[in-house]
Amino acid sequence: MPKAAVVSAIVAAAVTAAAFALNPSAERHRAEIRTVVAERSPLAGALGLGALTAFTSTYHSLGVASYTTVDDRTVSVGAFGIVHVLQPSRGDHTR
Repeated sequence: MPKAAVVSAIVAAAVTAAAFALNPSAERHRAEIRTVVAERSPLAGALGLGALTAFTSTYHSLGVASYTTVDDRTVSVGAFGIVHVLQPSRGDHTR
């Protein structure tokens, strides 16, 4: 087996192990949802809408990545310790 293939396999295994170890928890997703909702709309933050959204979200883990949903809509995605809260689409404010 060529040396480059061995190095590539070791790097791939290390990256996969890191992804599993750094997969954000449900609480990490919920904390980020609360924070981002309050930043995007101070009124929504004051009314606790971020906390409500975080509370009603459902956490899904894929092992190396994770996401949360509310009413079958993906709210946040995460991997390698980072959580990104998705911007609602234009039609979502009426739900």
